[in-house]
Amino acid sequence: MASFHPMTRRTAALALGLAATLGLAPQWAAAQQFPTKPVRIITPFPVGGGPDGVARIMADKLSKSWGQSVVVENRPGGNGFIAIDAFKRGAKDGHDLIVLDNVHLAAYPSLFKKLPYDAAKDFDPLLPLFKAYFFFTVGVDSKYKSVGDIIADAKANPGKLNYGSWSIGNPVHLGSELLESMTGTQMEHVVFKETTQLYTSVSTGDLSFALGTAATAGPLQRAGKLRFLAVTGPQRVGSYADVPTTAESGGPKDFEVTGWNAIAVPPGLPAAVTDKIRKDITDALASPEVLEKYKSFGYEPFPISREKFGQFIQSESRRFGEVIKKANVSLD
Repeated sequence: MASFHPMTRRTAALALGLAATLGLAPQWAAAQQFPTKPVRIITPFPVGGGPDGVARIMADKLSKSWGQSVVVENRPGGNGFIAIDAFKRGAKDGHDLIVLDNVHLAAYPSLFKKLPYDAAKDFDPLLPLFKAYFFFTVGVDSKYKSVGDIIADAKANPGKLNYGSWSIGNPVHLGSELLESMTGTQMEHVVFKETTQLYTSVSTGDLSFALGTAATAGPLQRAGKLRFLAVTGPQRVGSYADVPTTAESGGPKDFEVTGWNAIAVPPGLPAAVTDKIRKDITDALASPEVLEKYKSFGYEPFPISREKFGQFIQSESRRFGEVIKKANVSLD
């Protein structure tokens, strides 16, 4: 009669190691082979803007490192829903990527009762592409010399001051609502069709102020038609080191308004594939060409681990949700 000997600890360990290796082998192979065909980066932003410029330089870098064409496909309009729909109907194996901003991931879930996507389930955000801080902008002839001046005037004249943005629920609108909430003031929100009209109205004095980035308000600021009173970040921005923080300018201490873009993949990809995409994009973003583009648009690199980025998105969602609830704004 044959006898059977129990597996030794060493043999068991080797067997487990082999099983683990065999289990990971398909993932490693998938990562080594990816991409096997052209890659599409879908973006909700129009051609020519800052986010588009960053996406195109990144696509060029990825194309060279991957040996496959990487195409940026602009699908602007419809609150970003057109681009998101194209992504949801696209490839699920990582050959379709999407660029999203903080509004899509953190604000819209509170602004819309019914969204054509699930921010938590339809995307796997890999990493942020950049962060943009906003500036308090006023006309060069404005009586306001600081954020403290704006707040004092708003308190003395409830409902009389106005600020602008290009839609309901964008970071400029919600950031201004946050200012009202933190300072106990009430101001009028004026919606413009495009950013050019918005910042021109600030320069002429038709608007009391508006929040704007170096990309959107910078051209008029550099032309001497706008002044930057303060930046909405915890510290001064390198390319605008002479502009004080909001706290330094007499505003709330913890007031922070940022815009950020992220790259996302379909959920459920093998970890080795998402790790490869994340690493290769990180390398592309570190190139001198991308960093120069950041500088020209006033963008900041936003290095953060994947886990911390997920926590950051949750934190931003809570913050936007509180502001939206208090302001009682909705888009449906």
